Amino acid sequence: MKLRLPCLCLLAVVCATTGFASKEKPVIGLSLDTLKEERWQRDRDTFTAKVESLGGKVIVQSANGDDTRQVRDIEALISRGIDVLVIVPHNGEALNRAVKAAKEAKIPVIAYDRLIMNCDIDLYLTFDNVKVGELQAKYVADHLPEGRAARVVRVFGAPTDNNAKLFKQGQDNVVNPLVAAGKINLVFEDWAQDWKPENAKKIVNAAITRNGKEIDAIIASADSVAGGVVQALLEEGIAGKVIVTGQDADLAACRRILRGTQTMTIYKPLKKLADYAAIAAIDLAKGNKISFTATIDNGFKKVPAVFQDVISVDKDNMQATVIADGFQKASDLK
Repeated sequence: MKLRLPCLCLLAVVCATTGFASKEKPVIGLSLDTLKEERWQRDRDTFTAKVESLGGKVIVQSANGDDTRQVRDIEALISRGIDVLVIVPHNGEALNRAVKAAKEAKIPVIAYDRLIMNCDIDLYLTFDNVKVGELQAKYVADHLPEGRAARVVRVFGAPTDNNAKLFKQGQDNVVNPLVAAGKINLVFEDWAQDWKPENAKKIVNAAITRNGKEIDAIIASADSVAGGVVQALLEEGIAGKVIVTGQDADLAACRRILRGTQTMTIYKPLKKLADYAAIAAIDLAKGNKISFTATIDNGFKKVPAVFQDVISVDKDNMQATVIADGFQKASDLK
């Protein structure tokens, strides 16, 4: 399956001015993997507000990282007569039956930010996840020590999340040539189950136990795992001496960057993604055709897709990006 796609433009959807196809107030079901992370709370709130501004209603379910519960959540949403189903899957391989049930009920399905594999979905909305990994690794590459191979640890995301594999793919695009050139020595790498900080911390602890504290950089695939990475480094007394990457521009991560314990994050304009998802959901509820800018093969078909761009952020450009966009407030970062 070819997963690398070029950085593409934003979704161009046509908002109809006529009444809804099925009912006066369309109901959108939103099935989330989890609400434990700040990032997904933001997506929920932005998506819900936009749908409501367009005259719709959102029913939200959160599975707390449980595949069986997410299937039940989706079945419950279908039974409540939703018009469109939007899913952030915990495991993109585990929801085939649930998606099939939605399609049998003639309910369009949008995969939000994580691809659902081997089933008939109508639209996939996400960021350029390969580029996320490339930017993380490029930041490290741009700050390598001179005169020797940099000692690098990688902490990937959840192995059940297709996005985690795309982040790794992007990192590989930058890291592998540097390894071949003798500029990077990958001393340890592993997957952090369910993106949990405690699992990331265990990975770093294991890396230090095996290789010692002489680490130049840790490529952490998200801010959630970067939190565990930084905790491990703090306990070893080397926080701030090791480059630590991340992603999502979470409040805690932005604070760590300003304090110097995390080095960078990837800012993904979540409001734009959630707003476009809301517009697309309402359009599907109306029976309108959805414009898209790419396709991606999920093993069942080439799914219409839209990819948004991402921005590398450190302490030097946080004010001009994350704060200027209102994603984080300067007063909250003190």
